[in-house]
Amino acid sequence: MIAIVWLAIILLVAVGVVLVVRQRRLSPQNEQESPSLKRNVFNLQIGDIVQYMERDWIVEGKLIYEESGFSWSEYMLQDGDDLRWLSVEEDDTVEVQWLEPTQVLDISGEPPRELTFAGETYYREGSGIANMKRIGTVQRRNAEQCRYYDYEGEGDNVLSIEDWDGEIEVTVGRTIRPSDLSLLPGEGDRVYRYS
Repeated sequence: MIAIVWLAIILLVAVGVVLVVRQRRLSPQNEQESPSLKRNVFNLQIGDIVQYMERDWIVEGKLIYEESGFSWSEYMLQDGDDLRWLSVEEDDTVEVQWLEPTQVLDISGEPPRELTFAGETYYREGSGIANMKRIGTVQRRNAEQCRYYDYEGEGDNVLSIEDWDGEIEVTVGRTIRPSDLSLLPGEGDRVYRYS
């Protein structure tokens, strides 16, 4: 009879230990420690996939701009040989821009307050100097600071001029809704190895 009582006690302790171990594995604390697989325009990572206009774009790099306590991000996206920039800014609202590099607009000296590109007039809405942080591949954008000039055209059209220590880069595109994008977690690695 005493052997049965001891066997029952040992069995209860063993079951208790198994339940405690299983509970710790499923606890919310462990869920918070692992990176989220749910993506949004603020937490995209290298290798993630951005689906837009029936194409899959891979996140190859990220620029973080900081100016006077305010920051915004641009993700470098690639699909084959095509590059795009996804600009994400949150002030009072979230503003997302889909931008394409262009070599057509020649800028020398200080960019004007008003300019014409592809038959459309754009007006400068902001400018400044931002400090930079980089993750992954970001083309030749290696300066510690960037002088930027942001323009708006008709409707949702936008244009951006950036001066990277004398190297001028122009992107043109439009403001889009974040819901226009499908965001999927990737493998965490660059795919295209753009240099």
